[in-house]
Amino acid sequence: MERGLSLLIAAVMLFVAPGVQAADNFSFATNATVNITNTGCGKTKLCIQTPDNCDPAGNSSCFFASVAAGNTTAPNGTELMFQLSGNSTGYIALGLTANATQGTTALYICAQNSSNNASFFFAARQRDNINNTLSTFNATVTKIRGQVVNGTIQCEFSVPNLNATNTRSADSTTYVVILGSGTLNGNDFGTFTTSKTTDPLNLANVANPTTASPTTTKNSASGALHSHALTVLLTVLTLFILKTA
Repeated sequence: MERGLSLLIAAVMLFVAPGVQAADNFSFATNATVNITNTGCGKTKLCIQTPDNCDPAGNSSCFFASVAAGNTTAPNGTELMFQLSGNSTGYIALGLTANATQGTTALYICAQNSSNNASFFFAARQRDNINNTLSTFNATVTKIRGQVVNGTIQCEFSVPNLNATNTRSADSTTYVVILGSGTLNGNDFGTFTTSKTTDPLNLANVANPTTASPTTTKNSASGALHSHALTVLLTVLTLFILKTA
């Protein structure tokens, strides 16, 4: 009951705090329970984390995000469902952009309100990728749930009708993903500090790796074997010629 009341207060603050979320359309899930782990990474969800391959379950130093694709509504876009976990005294955020060095990033922010018993609340901001300033923008986010436990912020949320082709000609769910955090002073979000930036990823492809791993192909191994055999053959021929000369 107490937790439900805290979430309700946080939700009310989002809509009535001056200059905070007046343009946004947020809806919260009725079930506030959050349980984020790396289970299902590469199978049911695409995962991005730092340090690599860390598990957010019981690990406060693991900055973790995952995404899974939901319904596609042509021509509007695809619903993407996110999980986010990290440690911060202010806020953690996940950003989607076409290019991390130019244009803008849509930041989805999960934060703790230190003036309200460290309760969880949600926000959205637009980040200028050149000067790193934050501004409000019209965002629709649904199924929001979150919690703050011993300084670790965890949240889940869905963003409907995402379409990257509004700003690029690639796949509609291909974005650069940025993970980061910042401070919070009342309703003012401090400078966003980047912790991880990915290459462009198709977020609908759950097996899409964030980094490429070197591989040894069968052909390259076979080539090395043939090269070794040729060296041995030339050595034998040389010895034969020297012996018969």
